Amino acid sequence: MKVVLFCGGFGTRLKEYSEQIPKPLVEVGNRPIMWNLMKYYAHFDHTNFILCLGYRGDLIKKFFLDYDECLSTDFELSPGTRKIKLLGPDIGDWKVLFRDTGLHNNIGQRLLAVKPELENEDYFLANYSDALSDLPLQDMLDRFKKSNAIGAFVAVKPSNSLSKIELDSDGTVTAIDYLSNTVHINGGFFVFRPEIFEYIKPGEELVESPFQRLIAEKKLMAYQYDGFWCAMDTFKDKKKFDEMFERGDRPWEIWKAAH
Repeated sequence: MKVVLFCGGFGTRLKEYSEQIPKPLVEVGNRPIMWNLMKYYAHFDHTNFILCLGYRGDLIKKFFLDYDECLSTDFELSPGTRKIKLLGPDIGDWKVLFRDTGLHNNIGQRLLAVKPELENEDYFLANYSDALSDLPLQDMLDRFKKSNAIGAFVAVKPSNSLSKIELDSDGTVTAIDYLSNTVHINGGFFVFRPEIFEYIKPGEELVESPFQRLIAEKKLMAYQYDGFWCAMDTFKDKKKFDEMFERGDRPWEIWKAAH
């Protein structure tokens, strides 16, 4: 099953890093968040990736062109010959398609740009590439396949506090309601049937009008998950990930827990 990763945004809320590198290359510990996400999908044997590139896509290409597997897994070096034998799995079986989908295009248009790569698939996966989770992907897929839905997304509780602010016409705040314990949001992990392309018109964002059309036909499914999920939207999120990594609290590394 192919995995579409949206890697082309500007990441303006993480400008401390994204002014130099694209957001998917911002590191969690010692590897980019995108690499961690791809390792997550590879754990479920989904190793055929399509990267929808945009802003600084050249740096994402360079990361893979210069990639050194020895830095991510144990290896054995034979004396004299400098022959390297990897002692653990890394990215050797990944297939990665790099597709320029435009500098300013939104997610819906980036998905349309890779439509030819997906039309013959029964299903495909997609991701915003800015969050990590230990989501039980196979269970989500099994439920989706049994449904008549055309699209599905994981519904999660936000990792940061959300609030609803009510204002008077002059801008006076009349109420602030904190919603983080009562609402779920779109977590950016998607499953689609190719029919999704019939619902996206030129110029449209993916989760706005197209999702409303699916809702009207009862063809959109949400998989509610209250386990670990955390997005990297701000410098504060980056710091949280780094602190978790340093103390060994890495629930997203399910590929390690399996060994």
